[in-house]
Amino acid sequence: MRVLLCPDKFAGTLSAPEVATAVAAGWREIAERDELLIRPLADGGPGFVDVLADALGGHRVAVPIVDPLGRPAAGEILLTADGTAYVESAQACGLHLLAPPERDPKATTSFGLGLLIAAAVERGAGRVVVGLGGSATNDAGAGMLTALGVTPLDEAGLALPYGGAALAAVAGLDGAPRLRGVDLVAATDVDNPLLGLHGASNVFGPQKGADRADVLLLDSALERFAMVLERDLPGCPASLGALPGGGAAGGTGAAILALGGRCESGIGLVTRAIGLDAALDAVDLVITGEGSFDHQSLRGKVVAGVAGAARDRGLPCVVLAGQVSTGRREAAAAGVTDAYSLVEHFGGDERGLAEALSRPADGLRELGARLAGQWSRARRV
Repeated sequence: MRVLLCPDKFAGTLSAPEVATAVAAGWREIAERDELLIRPLADGGPGFVDVLADALGGHRVAVPIVDPLGRPAAGEILLTADGTAYVESAQACGLHLLAPPERDPKATTSFGLGLLIAAAVERGAGRVVVGLGGSATNDAGAGMLTALGVTPLDEAGLALPYGGAALAAVAGLDGAPRLRGVDLVAATDVDNPLLGLHGASNVFGPQKGADRADVLLLDSALERFAMVLERDLPGCPASLGALPGGGAAGGTGAAILALGGRCESGIGLVTRAIGLDAALDAVDLVITGEGSFDHQSLRGKVVAGVAGAARDRGLPCVVLAGQVSTGRREAAAAGVTDAYSLVEHFGGDERGLAEALSRPADGLRELGARLAGQWSRARRV
């Protein structure tokens, strides 16, 4: 039997390669003669560079950057033979970089991401692909633009401080982007615009620590910033605040669009890089997964893409997750044959949640063995 293991990360506990390794170990305990194809996945969020480095090779370059609060941090760029550089916003802007009391999208900055892009430009990349996702920021990429040479100013001509709230006072721009003509691509599967009820502040701000008053302040501040970008940044497209993908990573997608860049599907880019279609054509069963399998999972995330592709080929697709809250009917319609929860595996309730968070690899290995016992024709009897 040939089995494809193509999970996303379990946010906060295991990377995508670690998830796949744990499931594979459990499967081999029961059916060691089966062939396992391991293809870890990512969209534009955390793990984007790791997955692409495994698939594409290339050269990883360490870059000193700053975190969402401007503190020194470590990042890296992946340079490939075709002149493309891949960077990951979560390395500089990730929500996981901040303790819960530190999370405040009024103050956090995307400046560190700008340092990553600048390093890729300085290394001679002709194309820079920016993975967007999992951010702690809501500054519409203002920090990123500052690092690239475009500084937001107030009425007095002074540079604004970090954070989305400061953009309520933006009146103009200073400088020009130092991009040397690179092709700039935002890799994201978020199609939310920058502004409005479905925009960055309203939809994602609360996840980053914003209360209702903060959301209203931030949406207004980003609206003002979008107006200034349209007016003062050459090449910025019209109606910036309404463009799909502009709301990704706290509005960083809009800043990339303002620089003349474009949005592409992050999961689509990764699946092409790892040859997922060819792998799907060669297997009997697909196992994917993520930390939380919920209503958002079936709307453009990794699991949805994998399950849909499996369904189109008539393949069974099993989802493993830390928690499962998606209904069976909805999951089945998306191509999911079955779904298993680590929390339930460990007994449910608070104890199961604690075990799932502290021993995810053990649980995934045990679920891998359980699946082999159910599905494999080569299982030990």
